[in-house]
Amino acid sequence: MELELKARLDRGDLDKTLGLLYGEDLAGARARCRKVTEAFERAFGKAPETLFSAPGRTEIGGNHTDHQRGRVLAAGVDLDILAAAAVNHTGVVRFQSEGYPMITVDLRELEPKEEERNTSAALIRGVAARMARLGCPLGDRGLDAALISSVPGGSGLSSSAAFEVLVGTMLDHLFCEGKRTPVEIAQIGQYAENVYFGKPCGLMDQTASAVGGVVAIDFADTAAPVVEEIALDLSANGYAMCIIDSGADHADLTDEYASITRELAAVCGCFGKKVLREVPEEEFLAQLPRVRAAAGDRGVLRAFHVYAENRRAAAEAQALREGDFPRFLELVRQSGCSSALYLQNVVPTGQTGKQELLFTIALGERLLEGEGAIRVHGGGFGGTAQAFVPLAKLEAFRKGVEAVLGEGSCHVVTIRPVGGVKIG
Repeated sequence: MELELKARLDRGDLDKTLGLLYGEDLAGARARCRKVTEAFERAFGKAPETLFSAPGRTEIGGNHTDHQRGRVLAAGVDLDILAAAAVNHTGVVRFQSEGYPMITVDLRELEPKEEERNTSAALIRGVAARMARLGCPLGDRGLDAALISSVPGGSGLSSSAAFEVLVGTMLDHLFCEGKRTPVEIAQIGQYAENVYFGKPCGLMDQTASAVGGVVAIDFADTAAPVVEEIALDLSANGYAMCIIDSGADHADLTDEYASITRELAAVCGCFGKKVLREVPEEEFLAQLPRVRAAAGDRGVLRAFHVYAENRRAAAEAQALREGDFPRFLELVRQSGCSSALYLQNVVPTGQTGKQELLFTIALGERLLEGEGAIRVHGGGFGGTAQAFVPLAKLEAFRKGVEAVLGEGSCHVVTIRPVGGVKIG
């Protein structure tokens, strides 16, 4: 089977899909596919049957709105997790990721395990458990996979969502006849991250990775989110997208993320509701003294951000529909300011000596010289910033960032038009 897969690669049979995923460098894409195929053979002593890919994602608008059943604008990117896989008929999943010990998960034991929280094993088990409950006949089948990733850990491109989507896509195609929609795969990934991994994330990351392209998502009904594909050609507008690693220590920030949902829950509790989408903004504003007393000023400020950010995310999508890129950039700038001032997810609580992410944003603004836009990217606190950079300034911008933050800190990414996919 390996020879057949390699022969198909060499003949160019997979070039159409590889071109969608990786652009014009088909030779490089084929070489990467061969690399993961050979890694599979070394790990498992046999040939893989097929290849799968799931992209990282970039949040463009809607910072921390998804867990409040809000609106977001997001996109899949050209950095991905690539896997070579084969069914093993043992009832066990074995994953060999490049540079890491092998992970083994027994599909006959699908209850959450406390000792697995915050691990990749928890995500595998959680995805498998949810798919089994939805009727996917996993049984004693089992799966072997070798993985390589170009999604940098801690990059804000959501390697965890890409991993969840990859696992769901593999199980779906190999054992469930590919019946699940991309949104269903995303919901399965979110379930695994919430219940098994232990992170109270929303649904944006997984949806962007599973669907691909640029998508406007309305999470008013999380069981059936409204997903609309939005056309965006950055290069045609004269811009590139950069993700900038701030160099912050990637310590466990789960409690910082959780503090946002906790404080917003306190706001919602004043109205007997669970998420801000259920609380009319007019009622929130009318009850500000009572809400401040119950939820604190930071919780109230975070609510201000979410209400405005929902409107901005919708306005960003509309600007792109109308081809008004300057308006889009202005909304991106407003989003970044709101995240810093009101959501307050740029500097970890109580930290003053080191403010790497805020420094990164200040550096980017200086290098952009009033053009483009830069903002916090994703969860925030540590991690990355996102910049829209004029093509004429791109090389100078990259060099300026890396002169201060280090070589490789500025990632130029492109939008990938497809999400989690079986390649061949």
